Amino acid sequence: MSYGRREILRDVSADVAAGRITAVMGPNGCGKTTLLRLIGGLLEPTAGVVTVDGRDVGSYRPREMAQKVAFVRQHAQTDFDFSAFETVLMGRNPWQRRLQNESQEDWDIVERCMRQTGTWELRFAKPAQMSGGELQRVMIARALAQQTPVLLMDEPVSNLDIAHQIDVMRLLKEAEGKTTLIVIHDLNLALQFCDDLLLLHDGRCLYHGPIAEGLTEGNIGTVYGVKAHRVDGRIMFDY
Repeated sequence: MSYGRREILRDVSADVAAGRITAVMGPNGCGKTTLLRLIGGLLEPTAGVVTVDGRDVGSYRPREMAQKVAFVRQHAQTDFDFSAFETVLMGRNPWQRRLQNESQEDWDIVERCMRQTGTWELRFAKPAQMSGGELQRVMIARALAQQTPVLLMDEPVSNLDIAHQIDVMRLLKEAEGKTTLIVIHDLNLALQFCDDLLLLHDGRCLYHGPIAEGLTEGNIGTVYGVKAHRVDGRIMFDY
């Protein structure tokens, strides 16, 4: 995948296991966001093919894609001055017919997802009345309300406090049957909650497999240029 003359990703081949959480990791600028945007059909690959559920993402109509994949962007933002509840309710749009009003089931799904993400008390709040972390949790609730089998999350917890980081990761862990790819920088958080690791380095996939086997001292040193070691299942850095 290239932007003009700049090649971002090359020779990346990976078959992501269904029903598991895959951490997409690597240094800044290595192509993590680009990879998620390719999978979500937001970018067209300059070479190769990207498939979801065995089908080229380019062949999906927008509505079909929105029923397959939900995307949580790195920086939470909304272009409309809707309340938090209205924003999460937008996640139900792919499942509604044209001009169809929301059903009681839609409202129940929205309430459940907002309660799960700790945003129900914010349901009447507008974007200007929420902190960045609160708005991010609203966007996570919207993606969950979309009820897609695939969830793409670009640094969804980087703007959250520790308690909410753990809450969101635990929620993802408990989401049965959902295939999740999450860009995350906290190695220990990823090690605790993710099943697999897709580690990018210099635009290529350095490792793809079980995360406990991939976050080695050697791989961490190669990718991040820092020294680290494992102590009681945690990654410690040498300063």
